[in-house]
Formats: sequence, structure tokens, C-alpha cells
Amino acid sequence: MKHVVVVATLSLKDGQNDEALEALKALHKATHQEDKGCIQYDLHKDNEKENTYVFVEIWESEALLEEHMTKAHFKAFQVALEGKVKSMAIQKLEKIL
Repeated sequence: MKHVVVVATLSLKDGQNDEALEALKALHKATHQEDKGCIQYDLHKDNEKENTYVFVEIWESEALLEEHMTKAHFKAFQVALEGKVKSMAIQKLEKIL
């Protein structure tokens, strides 16, 4: 079975960084504690783009990734970031080497 690699990039609106960062950290912690199939779920800050954060994730399967997105902690994250996100890009990748 091939793992699913996700790179999720979020750019926050000006003035939203502190509150949104707390929501990002809470999602990171809850995902590690509660989601099965999560191999890697790392949060990074973009050094070149202000107010931009990147999750690099590896999941055992697409089904377990989809299950993650139905969990209460993921939904709470979505609510917490409502109106705070300038842009978001999600890439699903498959490692070939």
C-alpha cells in the first residue's frame, strides 16, 4: 500500500497570526494523539513568506486521511481559522523514490 503525502500551505491574513498559530498547534497535537494512520504530521513556518505555515503529512492511506478530516479536532481547527486565512493550497503527493 502506498502512503499519501500531503503538503498543506496556509497564508494568514495580517493581524491573525497569534490566534491562528494556536489553532495550528492544537491541530498538530490532537492529530498526533488521536488519529490512527498518521505517520508524520509536522508544522513548519515559511522563512520567506510572512504569516505562512506548512504542514507536511504522511498518512498510511487515503481513507485514514479522509477520516482525519471528519474528526472533531479538525472541524474545530476549521472554525478557528474561519476568516483568518488569506490563501490555502493542498497538494497530495505520492513518493516515487
